[in-house]
Amino acid sequence: MSWAAAAPVWIGCAVVAGLTLHSLVNATRWLRRPPLRATLDEPVSVLLPLRDEAGRLTPCLRSLLAQQGVADLEIVVLDDGSTDGTADLVRQLTAGDPRVRLLTGSPPPPGWLGKPYACQQLADAAVPRSGVLVFVDADVVLAPYAVAGAVTALRTAGAALLTPYPRIVAGSIGERLVQPLLQWTWLTFLPLRLMERSPRPSLAAAGGQFLVLDRDGYRRAGGHTAVRDRILEDIELARAVKRAGARIALADGSALADCRMYGSWTELRDGYTKSLWASFGSPVAAAAVLTLLLLLYTVPPLLAVGAAVAGAAPLAWAAFAAYLLGVAGRLVSARASGGRTWPDVLAHPLSVALLGWLTLRSYHLHRRQRLFWRGRPVL
Repeated sequence: MSWAAAAPVWIGCAVVAGLTLHSLVNATRWLRRPPLRATLDEPVSVLLPLRDEAGRLTPCLRSLLAQQGVADLEIVVLDDGSTDGTADLVRQLTAGDPRVRLLTGSPPPPGWLGKPYACQQLADAAVPRSGVLVFVDADVVLAPYAVAGAVTALRTAGAALLTPYPRIVAGSIGERLVQPLLQWTWLTFLPLRLMERSPRPSLAAAGGQFLVLDRDGYRRAGGHTAVRDRILEDIELARAVKRAGARIALADGSALADCRMYGSWTELRDGYTKSLWASFGSPVAAAAVLTLLLLLYTVPPLLAVGAAVAGAAPLAWAAFAAYLLGVAGRLVSARASGGRTWPDVLAHPLSVALLGWLTLRSYHLHRRQRLFWRGRPVL
């Protein structure tokens, strides 16, 4: 095979190179990095929704109690129907701390999903003087100045919503393959500076694990009431903020917080399955995106091996170059977000293939109305 015959693969290689360059520009020029130490005068409410989190709550809650740099801080915890002793553990860990209030949540009314309703109850319960609402999930462990640094970054950005993406902690092989794709996708495909400046709701990203909101901007966007029936309530809330005329921003929060979202491959599989079907807009869009991702990132190493065995050197070199450029993009993302690098980045093609399988599974179970999470039907 001639070099000219390998032209389609070289074109794909150029596309991957462009995407890797885009991720590098995002990571080095446009990705915000909150200060590691800051002090605040304004009141802040940290809001923690809990449902059966007794097994992993302790590090999170202790990190909240150890926050520094915020002169006026309250921590509002909502127990959302837990049956594992979560509420008792909260009382034990926070006994005598006047900053903490524990609420008992009520079941979601018709038209509401559980997480948005829990968050709305928390926002309603925050003291009126708080100008900033900080939503934190139970799988997040904050550094001592995390809240102060994140709120400072929110104010510096002039935004109504800021996501300081935590450092993703991965234990199992499945987590190490899939979880880094969270940061990789928005660093690779989302123009961060344009996202901040553009009023288009479609240009939005957010992560509900650690989410910082200006309270007035939150209210103008309709709060969680505006996203009460949305699976991806964090991204939809960011879009609602944009529709209300305010700005959103992303930041590297890897020095502020750690997050192990799932404790095993089974949890990860079920967690992604419940929401991936809502990420693409339609099955046709999902098929188009996944096909492109597989062609750009999963096919090249397979093609390189096959071409090398067949003696088609030009094709093998083109495909191998595409694979290396894809690995380089994953490496950029890992270094920018505090993630694992070697040897995990070498398995990037397998990561993309797993994402495709999880998406197919999500659509399959959604069509059969067999999606559940934490004992509740997703829809």
